[in-house]
Amino acid sequence: KLAAECQSAGYPGTLIPYKCDLSNEEEILSMFSAIKTLHQGVDVCINNAGLARPEPLLSGKTEGWRTMIDVNVMAVSICTREAYQSMKERNIDDGHIININSMNGHSVVPQSVVHFYSATKYAVTALTEGLRQELREAKTHIRATCISPGLVETGFAFKLHDNDPERAAATYESIRCLKAEDMANAVIYVLSAPPHVQVGYIQMRPTEQIS
Repeated sequence: KLAAECQSAGYPGTLIPYKCDLSNEEEILSMFSAIKTLHQGVDVCINNAGLARPEPLLSGKTEGWRTMIDVNVMAVSICTREAYQSMKERNIDDGHIININSMNGHSVVPQSVVHFYSATKYAVTALTEGLRQELREAKTHIRATCISPGLVETGFAFKLHDNDPERAAATYESIRCLKAEDMANAVIYVLSAPPHVQVGYIQMRPTEQIS
């Protein structure tokens, strides 16, 4: 559906969907194998998937914590590794790995339902800097960037508050939130920087957001 919308809107390029459960390493590896077969490999990897479950530190369910670790941390790491290996084997020296993080990866807000989620996003902050250092050690010009948004109007709140859709909807009604297009523009800005410029971190939030 999205591919058809992009085509009808006249956007350049082609969107090719591929079903992949990012909490399952075998499916991730299968996806990268398919990309290699169909499109030679990966030049740019944008790790965008992320979710939060309402599991506080004092009473949360282990299953919810593990899901956040698997998607927010492990999947990012696996996709980053596989993307880098794809670039390396094809001698791509100007690739880019972009991690979509969160403002929760830089500060802990007083909301118990997102404390564990915040921990996973702090991990993304550390992983991105570690990646940058390892890329330097490898003497490659592949770049690493971390983009940390505040409140973006997506389905995120509906996953977090899946038992309370009214609360989820209210999350996006209190202020004028960031849009997906704002995130896309940030990604384009990062990718359009000249080869000698590495944009390490972008933090962006709605102008009306307090936290």
